[in-house]
Amino acid sequence: MTWLPRSATRLLAAAATGLMVLVAAGQASAQSMIRDTEIEGIIRGWADPVFVAMGLNPSDIEVLLVNDNDLNAFATRGRIMGVNTGLILRTKNPSELLGVMAHEAGHIKNRHTLRDGAQNAGKQPMFMTMALGALAIAAGAPDAGVALLGSSQYFGTLGALHYMQSQEGEADLTGARALERAGETGAGLVSFFENFRSQEVFSDARRYPYFRSHPLSSQRIESMRRFVQEQPHYSHRDSSERMAQHALILAKIHAFMDPPNQTLRSYPSTDTSLPGRYARAIAWYRDGQTDRALTAVDELIAGDETNPYFQELKGQVLFEEGRPVEAVVAHREAVRLAPDAPLLRVNLAHALIETNDPANLDEAISQLKHATVAEKDNTMAWRLLSQAYASKGMEGEARLASAELYFAAGAEKEAVQFALRARSMLQPTSIEWRRAMDIVLASGATPADIQDLDRRDALRRPATLN
Repeated sequence: MTWLPRSATRLLAAAATGLMVLVAAGQASAQSMIRDTEIEGIIRGWADPVFVAMGLNPSDIEVLLVNDNDLNAFATRGRIMGVNTGLILRTKNPSELLGVMAHEAGHIKNRHTLRDGAQNAGKQPMFMTMALGALAIAAGAPDAGVALLGSSQYFGTLGALHYMQSQEGEADLTGARALERAGETGAGLVSFFENFRSQEVFSDARRYPYFRSHPLSSQRIESMRRFVQEQPHYSHRDSSERMAQHALILAKIHAFMDPPNQTLRSYPSTDTSLPGRYARAIAWYRDGQTDRALTAVDELIAGDETNPYFQELKGQVLFEEGRPVEAVVAHREAVRLAPDAPLLRVNLAHALIETNDPANLDEAISQLKHATVAEKDNTMAWRLLSQAYASKGMEGEARLASAELYFAAGAEKEAVQFALRARSMLQPTSIEWRRAMDIVLASGATPADIQDLDRRDALRRPATLN
């Protein structure tokens, strides 16, 4: 599993290969974002046709996997959707996960998020605190929200709560219609909400985060049920292939996130399914049982030589065991099998750099250039690219890559500083020089500012002796 940065949350890389966990700013500041090519590919394979059916361009939707065991998901400005691992693990089938994603996409399509709703309805900056108190009262837990009754903000809260409930109903309907148009059933969305129907009577302290921001009601569930039952694809059920993919996603998340001993108990040796064998290989690797993990991965590869993610896992095990030369072989095969996956190219480049063989630097740079074209906000790729250029003595290019790293991370001041340094070392009017200028100008500087800086730099330079 690879966890790498996305621009929407302005993430900075904390690790380089494998299952990467990144500290995030913004929406999930106390959490971390997950990047995994395999899981992302499966989920987007399910969801993208639904986005299209909703009239959304899938390439405009950024789906973030949030490393958090709480049952939660969100949609926010910028067409960003977040889904917690805790929610994924609590879905019983692909249709339930797809249903939740369709609902969140409904918020995006309808251009309303909870924050926007608060501003429009209640005009109160502390909307969530207020709304949660009102929800506690509405759900039969008056002690949790009674203090709000004497507040001058109370009536604004009730307006916001009504607005929020209205948004949820709209998102339900938009999501269910898109599912139907995509040939999917809306039954999963109904069953997911039914599984947590009791959340509406819990106090706020006991309610899952998802149902604090997405209040349930019996009327809402029944309205949704009536609509989806009338649709032609209501009886559609997940294929065996999708169910296998869902089981693999759950196994991979458990294996990387749970303690190895727990994973080995959940997926004992008697479980000979692919998810079970995959989970055990990951658990042994995380437990430091390298030989056992490699044997298990080689068995997985022998069973499916076309699977790039088995090769990725083998490369990860070898890399973290301090065997980068061997890791390169596995990562090269992963890239050969999935050349359009930028994260696999980043893994390969990292292994190439860690061989400390100068002959490998050009290949590493090539792989990283491919990755950054596909994902311009991938800060790990930019960091490694800077490292590779520096190792080759290409200081201007190294500083430009560092500028790109900070630019992707939202650190404007640092980005400009590195871009200015790069500019003075690069060939004027070259592609790299122009990109450095783009970063400087993006900070608000004008060409006149740059000319003034050049004049001052020239004055500071010592005169050349004849």
